[in-house]
Amino acid sequence: MTDLTSDLIPEPLPMAFAQLQLAAPLARAIAEMGYESMTPIQAQAIPVVLQGRDVMGAAQTGTGKTAAFSLPLLQRMLQHESSSTSPARHPVRALVLLPTRELADQVAQAIKDYAKYTLLRSAVVFGGIDMKPQTIELKKGVEILVATPGRLLDHIEAKNAVLNQVEYVVLDEADRMLDIGFLPDLQRILSYLPKQRTTLLFSATFSPEIKRLASSYLQSPVTIEVGGSNGTASTVEQHFYSVGDDDKRHALHQILKARGLKQAFVFVNSKLGCARLARSLEREGLNTTALHGDKSQDERLKALEAFKSGEVDLLVCTDVAARGLDIKDVPAVFNFDIPFNAEDYVHRIGRTGRAGALGLALSFVSKSDARLVADIEKLLKTKFELEAVEFDEDVPDIRRQGRINDGRRMYAQPVQDDDPHGGHRHGALRDVAREGQFARPERPLRRDYSRPAQAPRDPFFDKPYEASTAAEKAPAWEATVARHGARSISANIKPKRRVAALFKSE
Repeated sequence: MTDLTSDLIPEPLPMAFAQLQLAAPLARAIAEMGYESMTPIQAQAIPVVLQGRDVMGAAQTGTGKTAAFSLPLLQRMLQHESSSTSPARHPVRALVLLPTRELADQVAQAIKDYAKYTLLRSAVVFGGIDMKPQTIELKKGVEILVATPGRLLDHIEAKNAVLNQVEYVVLDEADRMLDIGFLPDLQRILSYLPKQRTTLLFSATFSPEIKRLASSYLQSPVTIEVGGSNGTASTVEQHFYSVGDDDKRHALHQILKARGLKQAFVFVNSKLGCARLARSLEREGLNTTALHGDKSQDERLKALEAFKSGEVDLLVCTDVAARGLDIKDVPAVFNFDIPFNAEDYVHRIGRTGRAGALGLALSFVSKSDARLVADIEKLLKTKFELEAVEFDEDVPDIRRQGRINDGRRMYAQPVQDDDPHGGHRHGALRDVAREGQFARPERPLRRDYSRPAQAPRDPFFDKPYEASTAAEKAPAWEATVARHGARSISANIKPKRRVAALFKSE
């Protein structure tokens, strides 16, 4: 097993991209994109990848890991660029695997921008959309293939993607790619690749278990850690608020107003909770959209684009949006639910404070979240103090605003105090959420459980029993004599009992 810490290199001073002496087409592209000075992860990783060595790179989110592996790969692959239209001249030589569709689309676009002045071709394949356009593009031949594991296996089985000439493999968000959910698909994909290849692993978090597992995929790797392993950006201000489950939406309104926040991510733990919270916030007057795994890929891309363009203020999302998404100038991230995995907290708050900008991470902690917060403190080696939220009177109290189901509890607005019945009638509820009113009830909703008045009793049932004095008359059917006359019957034979028939026999 390879020792991942044996070749740890020190952090160098900031360098300019001009010092890398990249090929003219690449240098021109990054100059147009405004790249001047390299980030620490870029300054350390790019020279090592240019040497053709395996790398395990750990750096905080928003520090430019995509350029750290893309630029040196493109530089090394320029020797294979060809102007030929034959697909055979453009085999897949670099494979980039990512856990989410949105991240795959983002990385593929970045690679296209870096390589736009070269003859190298790139493509992206991910699920949720039709395979036919992807198949057409793959059949033309591409040198760089960006993919999610599931859809890539579909193309491999359909003979659309041939990976026997791959020279470079990149696992972006490697800790997620190597967990138990993706590992079987990843192992199948790697079985189609040549054994002699360069493997690059990049992520913001690496647990000890993931590091041990990664050692089986790397050969004499260089380990690069920038800003400490599993660390968060120093530009992100973190706050933990003690808030009950029923007060979280109220607290969200309060903090948005108090801090003057115009845009923010709001992370929750479940797809159902995400959809319900987004609907509730929309009814409460906030410009909101939802992003979770049950939405179609077209809906997910539209929601993301609306948030990027500023059409939407709050993006309520699950951890599908926690990894790698690069949206500039997002001022805040709310952890409406504390994540189940401490590593996901690092990735969530990395959506703000990117590329040295200031950011704000706000987490709502209920009584049941003590263990999850302790796991985050252990990972970050930091102790967080719980703060209280002070509610202003002019901020609407959402807790009793009408029948709104956010996945936790339903609240109802009682009837007016001049109710002629003298109380709150069961079922007399008014949905004030649709009217935009947030009235606080003066007293809680009560239900009348008193027994209803009984109907008058029939006096017949109160009379005592009286025996009949009239001689009982035998039923007519028993008195009927057989048409053909009675026959003599022996005294030893018991006669059959006569029973009334439903239908009269002829």
